[in-house]
Formats: sequence, structure tokens, C-alpha cells
Amino acid sequence: MGYFSVGLTFIYAASGLAVNHIADWEPNFRQVERVHQLALPLPTEDARIADQVREALGISDPLREVFRADERQIEVVFDRRTLHVDTQTGRVVEESQEPRFFLRVANWLHLNRGKRAWTIIADGYAVFLLLLSVTGLWMFPGRKGLLGRAGVIALAGALVPALYVTLSGGP
Repeated sequence: MGYFSVGLTFIYAASGLAVNHIADWEPNFRQVERVHQLALPLPTEDARIADQVREALGISDPLREVFRADERQIEVVFDRRTLHVDTQTGRVVEESQEPRFFLRVANWLHLNRGKRAWTIIADGYAVFLLLLSVTGLWMFPGRKGLLGRAGVIALAGALVPALYVTLSGGP
């Protein structure tokens, strides 16, 4: 059971670390910036410039909006990318998000986006962990076991969340 749980534990641990620090970084996607150059001259109408840049960059994503940020710059916005087009130089700065394959999938599982079927798997995993914890208490007999050193260590592990809740003011 312990060896079987290694893969699931790795997924949950990696995802847990990522989700715990979601305020510091985006664990599901990484930010990407690319620079492109359009041939000049560009059309004068914003919508035609947006069409030209989409064609030149081979973008088939649905367009969300096009607006003029200032006299020189047009913003072409899609769901997961924004193009900043300098109408005088033809320079295009593309800001986009690309999925982080492993973490995105691990977070999807960890946060139970798979619903019913994954709930059954996650509950089975939780039962495995409970069995590992309980059976681990009896691995060592005598003063190294539950009534000795192992019991003290297990109690210390249980005190960590209890102390945190007490000292932090709890829910």
C-alpha cells in the first residue's frame, strides 16, 4: 500500500505546494512574451490592423476586443494573449499564457475538478493514508514503539495543527 501511494502522494504534495503559494505565482500557466515585426505600412483602421496581425501571426483564437491604447498603440485582446501593436513601427509585443503541463494537471486533480469519479479515487487514497498512519504506529515494538519514542513523535505530529489553530486564532 505504501508503494502504491507514492505516485498519488507526489502529485498531491507538488500540487499542494503550488496551490499554497498561488498569491506569489500562477502555478497553472507561465507568462510568455514574444516580439514580432509586421510589414509596413499598416492599414489606418484599427479593425483592419487587428486582422492583419492575426493573419501575419497565424492566430485563429476568437478576438475579444480591439482598442487604441494611445495615438501609436493598438491592443488586440484574446482570451489568453494580448498583442500590443505599435502602428508606426509595426512592432508587436505578444503577451500570453502557456499551460504548465504537470502542475496544471496535478492542480486539476488536487482541487477535484474531475468530480465524482475522482472523488472516489481521492477518498480511496485518503483511506490508504489513514491505514498507513495507523499501521505505522505498530511497526516498532517496545520502547521504540507506540508506548515509547514512536508515540512521542506521533503526538508531536498531532500537536502541530492543534498548536497552529490555537495560536492563529483558528477558523
